Amino acid sequence: MTLRATLLGIAALLLGAGSLNLGMGLQASLLGVRAGIENFPTLLIGLVMSAYYAGFVLGSLYAPGVVARVGHIRTFSAFASLASAAAICHAVFVDPLSWILFRALTGFCFAALCLVAESWLNARASNLNRGTVVSIYFVVMLGMTAAGQAFLMMAPPEGYDLFVFVSVIISLALVPIALTSTPSPEISAPDRMSFRRLYSVSPVGTVGTFSAGLITGAYWGLGAVFAQAKGLVSDDIAVFMTLLVLGGVVTQWPFGRLSDRMDRRIVIGFVAIAIAVVGILVSTDILPDDPWLYVMGAVMGGLVLPLYGLVLAHTNDHLEAEDFVPAGAALLMLYGMGAVLGPLLGTLAMRLVGAGGLFLYLAISAIVLATFTAYRMTQRAAVDVEDTESFVPVTSTTAMAYELDPRSEDEGDQSPQEDPEAQAIQIADRP
Repeated sequence: MTLRATLLGIAALLLGAGSLNLGMGLQASLLGVRAGIENFPTLLIGLVMSAYYAGFVLGSLYAPGVVARVGHIRTFSAFASLASAAAICHAVFVDPLSWILFRALTGFCFAALCLVAESWLNARASNLNRGTVVSIYFVVMLGMTAAGQAFLMMAPPEGYDLFVFVSVIISLALVPIALTSTPSPEISAPDRMSFRRLYSVSPVGTVGTFSAGLITGAYWGLGAVFAQAKGLVSDDIAVFMTLLVLGGVVTQWPFGRLSDRMDRRIVIGFVAIAIAVVGILVSTDILPDDPWLYVMGAVMGGLVLPLYGLVLAHTNDHLEAEDFVPAGAALLMLYGMGAVLGPLLGTLAMRLVGAGGLFLYLAISAIVLATFTAYRMTQRAAVDVEDTESFVPVTSTTAMAYELDPRSEDEGDQSPQEDPEAQAIQIADRP
């Protein structure tokens, strides 16, 4: 199937999923900025940001049952409406406790919405185009998340307009999904590998996934709060957050390709050490804020966002193909647990040492990961490069994304000409 045919086949689904990420990207930054304007206590801001991930984890667990009972269209319609209403309610009930509730509801809804979209994408994918679908899906998700930051400049964050805009964007995501002619696929909750077995298979993968949640959840959830605490206004915060996401887009493939050619733990350790170095530089105010604050923000995004994909690829190197989806579901739970704790610990650090405390917390978390990774390298030999799986970008959404991932396919079912990983790499290499 040609790239054009693949795009036409999944255009409606990508439009709906992209619209969701556009709204989610704007909402996350908007809430952080507005919470600062309203002088919410720092720890309560952390609870607001953590609530999203808590809701998302619960949604990932219960959404498959909802889809099985009422179907894809009804599930998507119901949860898109709830998420749209929650966006408006943030502007109506401006207090921390209400926002914690609405943010958790938003996370639950987005888990269900992503599950529906990804299950349809999985139904459209085949061995011939699975790598293409994953690559396009990744670009759309992060691209729309980055675009959402730019809309922060559209209106003052202390008003109603941006909340209404988020609500409209989420509501519009319903249109292409509801009108798609793609048949509804079968869906069920994936089996989940126990954490004990997961650790026995890949200690670095298990600890690294939890650490990635701690780091990514804090930086993504509190990036706008940090920027505001450093004195940036709305337009500047939008630029800071856009650079954060774009940094992750730029570095995904270079780090991934590098990890395909050596012991992946070396790349994971290098990324963790680099996070620690940048975190210390920013937290100690060694560099002047302008323009280094933007540069370091983008560099940190370029280090943080690929981390989960690197850890997942390392874990997959030690798995049989049939275990990838159950292991992926367990890793998603670990990542979610870390992402719930990350904003809380990050805000605690900011409360203790000021705005730079966020980057100090990122540095400490990364040092722990780098130390554990170095220790494990003395306990276990590296997997031969010829036996490793190719790196694939990860969007950290639902367990259905692991079924969409080409690495979950049985290699015996693919001929060399049909290898989706090779197709994904070819796409990344195109000008």
